[in-house]
Amino acid sequence: MTLVPENYADETDVIAEHAALSQETGAWKKLAAACRTLARRHADDPGWWIMWAYGTRRAESLTAAEKILLEAEALHANNATIQFNLGCYACQLGNLGAAQARVQRAITLDKNFVAMAQTDADLEPLRKITAKPWA
Repeated sequence: MTLVPENYADETDVIAEHAALSQETGAWKKLAAACRTLARRHADDPGWWIMWAYGTRRAESLTAAEKILLEAEALHANNATIQFNLGCYACQLGNLGAAQARVQRAITLDKNFVAMAQTDADLEPLRKITAKPWA
């Protein structure tokens, strides 16, 4: 049973609500699909790209998510969240030098990422090799 009339199903607000529900319930493929649509429609909003990558990482792979954020970076080079997430992905893929550079860039753009860098599980391999890789 659908609660949204068919003629409204393709509206941005409806797709955004679908994305939120998908994230809340862990329906990663649905989240990725909804956010892909929204990122393509609203390429100027980095949030949709970030959520698309988030869902894709969980539904598909880290490499597929990284590809999305690399595309987003071309549009949003100064977005700290994109830089931070690319750093996390690089770290998980074993590219610690790139991870350190990306996280440092995120911190340069937004000092709030220092605290996140100290606790994010994705960055554990980087923290193991140096106490303060972004200091």
